Amino acid sequence: MHPSPLVIEFVAGTRLRREAPFSPGLPIVGNGPPGTFVIFPGGRQVPLPTDQVIDSDDGGGAAQVAFGGMRFDGMEGDLLVFRRVKDLWPEAQLSPERGRRMTLEPEMVAAIRVDDVVVWPPRERMN
Repeated sequence: MHPSPLVIEFVAGTRLRREAPFSPGLPIVGNGPPGTFVIFPGGRQVPLPTDQVIDSDDGGGAAQVAFGGMRFDGMEGDLLVFRRVKDLWPEAQLSPERGRRMTLEPEMVAAIRVDDVVVWPPRERMN
């Protein structure tokens, strides 16, 4: 995986599932791209904002996903919070219901890197 502005490294045993592109006879405008999900051991699936994914890999025993146009805002309550700051796709290709905020439970995430620097977990938690 190449250095990216925001990379989420999920916990060991996670993998990615990408929905196949839907191609009916006529295009459906405003539905957005096919979905991307992180699958956790035990089967839990968590959706990701596919239109913001710029790179992804799960070949090393854990899912890693790089996002463009997203920033990590830290913890709010018991959740890790990420916000969309820029759409990467043209408006016509995006779902009008796309989220502006993504949250993850801390136990889902091994590390968060911003510009190739680990910003979460905090250093004191890593020791």
